[in-house]
Amino acid sequence: MPTHETRRANLETLAAWNANAATWDEKMGEAGNDFVNILQWPAILRLLDPQPGQHILDAACGNGLMARRLASLGASVTAFDFSSNLVDFARQRTASELPISYYVLDATEPGDLEALAHLRFDSALCNMALFDIANVEPLFRILSRVIKPGGVFVFSLMHPAFNNPTSVHILEESDLGGEIFTQYAIKSSRYMSHFQAYGLALRNQPKPQLYFHRPLEYYLNLGFQNNFILDGFEERAFPPEVPASNPLTWGGQFHEFPPVLIARMTLPNRA
Repeated sequence: MPTHETRRANLETLAAWNANAATWDEKMGEAGNDFVNILQWPAILRLLDPQPGQHILDAACGNGLMARRLASLGASVTAFDFSSNLVDFARQRTASELPISYYVLDATEPGDLEALAHLRFDSALCNMALFDIANVEPLFRILSRVIKPGGVFVFSLMHPAFNNPTSVHILEESDLGGEIFTQYAIKSSRYMSHFQAYGLALRNQPKPQLYFHRPLEYYLNLGFQNNFILDGFEERAFPPEVPASNPLTWGGQFHEFPPVLIARMTLPNRA
């Protein structure tokens, strides 16, 4: 059962995303950004493998960018988010001919998620959102019920080892052997413990939101407990040639460090 602290954190997170919805929608729009187009979307296509005629669930859909991309490939999409403001933007951006149904549902509330219980999905996606959800256990439980046997759940995360709220980007310059040597590194002070911290998904957003950090083993074990099998995994780093907006933001200079991971968990066919 969710604790009082979890409920409080969830309400605070909801208020932040409603406040930030317009800024987020303006920045993501239909084009997305480098994180979406270079790191996330190519791997999602490989691991989710959306096909025409499939029914796909987009959990924590934001402004519907991924839902619209999946629908443009011929899938039928059911999408939800707990931010009514984000869902409003998603509906406004969605052409009437696209087969997408949007819902306002809270992924932390089992009662809300029961609205999905009568549906069946070939696959499900949760793109860069699990770390924004105060309690992800109800979501994993409903997914094991509504995804068809043999179907998949694909999720992407800020890499919890290299891109968590304690991660610090470092640029060092030294004179080695008569040459100026520049080195980029990542420093992180916490990984194994669960904690929450305020952060900015976008630098100019009106209100900081809470990030809920969990080590990777937590997500994988939660999947295993709900009968999923891990059968696809990618750690995504920017290629060296990708420029950064400044020397310490994510870009090709940090090509040795993946800021994003994408995992695929399959629900086995039942005997």
